[in-house]
Amino acid sequence: MQTQQRLTAPELVDVVTAYRDALRTHQVFINRLNVYPVPDGDTGTNMALTLESVVKELSGCEASDMASVAQAISHGSLMGARGNSGVILSQILRGLADSVRGSDGMDAAVLVDGLERAAAGAYKAVQNPVEGTILTVARGAADGAAAPGEDVGLIRVLEAARRGADEALARTPDLLPVLKAAGVVDSGGTGLLLLLDAFLHVADGRPLPEAPEVDGGGVRVDLTGHDPGEAGADGLRYEVMYLLEAPDDLIPPFRQVWAGIGDSIVVVGGDGLWNCHIHTDDIGSCIEAALEAGRPRQIRVTDLFEQVEEERWVRNAAGTAAGAEPPEEPAVCSVVAVCTGDGIRRIFRSLGVHHVVSGGQSMNPSTADLLAAIDATPGEQVVILPNNKNIVPVAEQAALQASKPVKVIPTQGIQEGFAALLEYDPEGDAASNVALMSESASRVVAGEVTRAVRASVCEAGPIAEGDYLGLSRSGIQVVAPDLAQAATALLDRLIDRDRHEIVTIIAGEGSAVASTRRITEWVAEIHPEVAAEVHQGGQPLYPYLFSIE
Repeated sequence: MQTQQRLTAPELVDVVTAYRDALRTHQVFINRLNVYPVPDGDTGTNMALTLESVVKELSGCEASDMASVAQAISHGSLMGARGNSGVILSQILRGLADSVRGSDGMDAAVLVDGLERAAAGAYKAVQNPVEGTILTVARGAADGAAAPGEDVGLIRVLEAARRGADEALARTPDLLPVLKAAGVVDSGGTGLLLLLDAFLHVADGRPLPEAPEVDGGGVRVDLTGHDPGEAGADGLRYEVMYLLEAPDDLIPPFRQVWAGIGDSIVVVGGDGLWNCHIHTDDIGSCIEAALEAGRPRQIRVTDLFEQVEEERWVRNAAGTAAGAEPPEEPAVCSVVAVCTGDGIRRIFRSLGVHHVVSGGQSMNPSTADLLAAIDATPGEQVVILPNNKNIVPVAEQAALQASKPVKVIPTQGIQEGFAALLEYDPEGDAASNVALMSESASRVVAGEVTRAVRASVCEAGPIAEGDYLGLSRSGIQVVAPDLAQAATALLDRLIDRDRHEIVTIIAGEGSAVASTRRITEWVAEIHPEVAAEVHQGGQPLYPYLFSIE
């Protein structure tokens, strides 16, 4: 391949595509630089998904026109940004796009300008910039690119930029003590370095780097301290993201409001459209601030301490989970439920749910998905069971936009959804159903068992990769090397012999007949006054869900 000293619009498209490919191959490795032990959608995943949105936007533009390509990169990254790292990455890409918007190609001078815009924009977007992160690496790339001076070629500038970024990445553990304690460099900066590799791949024919082998060992960081990754670096529990349609002059006061209710604040965009990201413990205030400034949409709320990767299951199920056929006799009030697992879907349908929407913790259904399900139900009114904290705000948005009366019961899990349906009356109206179903859901004590993907430490003790974790709605309660041991220890914490009568055990992927038998035998021996019922749910990543009533 001939060395290029000036990249055309089609070649810039090739750079973005190569960067997407590199992020996908390095995704697991970059995720491993994060530390929270429950499987989650980490920095590598968020950056890769952000680039997927950019590539999709580029596929619909005029690839030979630089202005069109620059607009697609800018808009695609803004609309598709995922997580804190994705939002910052979008601002870096927008800076590069702005540099070529008025030119017919990217030469050395344009690249230097673009990297400077990228770094400045990234720092400006973050409310409280922290060194030792992707910001430091972006600044290292910009300073490195400027070092050779004027009248040098594109390849030399790219080499200098990559060298500067690499040196900045190596310094990140010295700037963030938690990285040094974990023995890792910053995950977002690691992902950014691949952008410069993609440039050199297209401009000089150099191969994209191969992803380092992941040996299954995770880094170890005490969760009572700070986490540099996506899982609550600031100790705040929820990640709130949305697109905000608001006048540019209202964004400064909007930022000031957010500064009082959260951290890890990133607000990027312009010309009336902004991508907003915050970590907070007050979801309601975050959304209220948006309503005061303008119109929020595509709201996503993630519980950073329970976030679970369910992309594989949801994609596999997409072709078969369109929902149940409506009953022949239309109900006055229909129910829409969100869930994962074939068995769980069947149980929901047997309890009267009219339409099931596939989704879960990290692969949340959109407002449009829920609106389509609402329209497909036969009832004059609809009740939605989100069955996940992350999905409740989206369900509430769908309820506001629906063409028929819709009520949302803010169920936090499948267990609460099942309990709510025990009081469902298809001939009652939505308001009366919400009252009865909410009361029934509130009486459930819920628990679940999953498996640690990283070594760590929590209040329940040290965690080794592969340990089983027993979780309640309050967090990790039990750590054990054996599945049945974790399950019974969790139940021992949750069951109150003076008021509980039934334990419903929902077995999912990773459960075993022997483990299930040990659990039921334990209940019979330790709590003879409590009846145990077993159902096959088929849910991913959680071998057991427990519903105690």
